[in-house]
Amino acid sequence: MVVADNGRALHVDVIDEGSAVAIPQIPSQADPLSESGRGLWLVRELSSAWGWKQDEAGRVVWFEVAT
Repeated sequence: MVVADNGRALHVDVIDEGSAVAIPQIPSQADPLSESGRGLWLVRELSSAWGWKQDEAGRVVWFEVAT
């Protein structure tokens, strides 16, 4: 994980191996009792901007939270 403050937002990069699907899937609603599958849903709900890319390290999901 990489965190940086660019003066207007905190920018966070999270790197993992990704998943079997090429495009990250975000559920329309998160099940509060589920033990997985809420990460990208939380990113979408709480961030001011977010996105993803594939690179040699794996999948990088980035997001920004306005300061």
